[in-house]
Amino acid sequence: MTSITDVALLAGVSATTAKRAIKEPEKLHPDTLRRVQDAIAELHYEPDLRAGALRAGQSRTVGVMLGSIIEPFFAQLARTLSVELRRNGYNMLLTENEYQSEQELAELKLLYGQRIDALILRPGYGNKSRDYLARLHERGVFIAQIDYCSPGTPYPSVMLDNPGAVREGVRYLHSLGHRRIAATGKFDQKMHPEMRSYTFPAAMAEVGLSAYPEYEQVMFLTEDNAYQYTLKVMRLPQPPTALFALTGASAAGCYRALQELNISVPDDVSLLTFDNYSWMGLVSPGITALEQPAADMARAAVQMTLAALSGEEYTREVVFPAQLIVRGSCAAPRPDSVAMQLSGSVRPEALTKG
Repeated sequence: MTSITDVALLAGVSATTAKRAIKEPEKLHPDTLRRVQDAIAELHYEPDLRAGALRAGQSRTVGVMLGSIIEPFFAQLARTLSVELRRNGYNMLLTENEYQSEQELAELKLLYGQRIDALILRPGYGNKSRDYLARLHERGVFIAQIDYCSPGTPYPSVMLDNPGAVREGVRYLHSLGHRRIAATGKFDQKMHPEMRSYTFPAAMAEVGLSAYPEYEQVMFLTEDNAYQYTLKVMRLPQPPTALFALTGASAAGCYRALQELNISVPDDVSLLTFDNYSWMGLVSPGITALEQPAADMARAAVQMTLAALSGEEYTREVVFPAQLIVRGSCAAPRPDSVAMQLSGSVRPEALTKG
């Protein structure tokens, strides 16, 4: 790699003068500055910003680890985090843990090798990375959790009010007359330890309903899993009259299965989801959603991180409410709808598609 010494030799100046041309160009004679700039251009010299930052005691780099960078919610988080960090003079290193602590551990080691100052983390499920996170914290790496908190961890967090959002969703469906409501995902301590699935049975009980055991299934909330789940529950002798997708990815899987089964939304079944992805406003009818303020959550995480790195006070727990975006995918269940007919779950012509 070209060094600042190479630039100085070509320009006929000292290395100190060459460095000053980069950091304090106004202090050099115009002819000297021009010679250094010409040498930089000819040699394609680029300063080693990381080495300089480390000499100053900080890398000015923040690691960001999310669940899945292809999901729109995490993509919005990543973009806003990048913009806000860059605006404040920090670089961002982005990776994903695929919701698994084992993958998270491997990625954490790579990030620490880059000497990050802080980590904004959507934790994965499991305990494989817990000890290493504690070591990073002891070594001075600030850690902020976003979107999900690993149980028992001491790190500050930026979260959606998931219990409140689930309760709002269940109350909304109940107010429309729904009694058989299925949620995409059952709480499981190891595989799916999410507050949304944990809260759902309690939210149902609060409006005088019970979660139907035949609707419950432990699963990762991917589009394909939700697709298979919807095919299954809508073929039950007593299918749900409303589906509550706990993520936007799940909603896509639910919607795809309902289309394949020729089941009409909301005439035959209502569909409510978390997240507010662009496609939800483009289909007809539009999908009613509990929107997460992804950009606001990202900005709060950056503010928390920068305050901690500067030695300033910061709020350790920031919680945002969800916003219910009402479109057309939820309505009162019809007595003659597919889901209300106990003798069958789909139209006769749809059965041939399965």
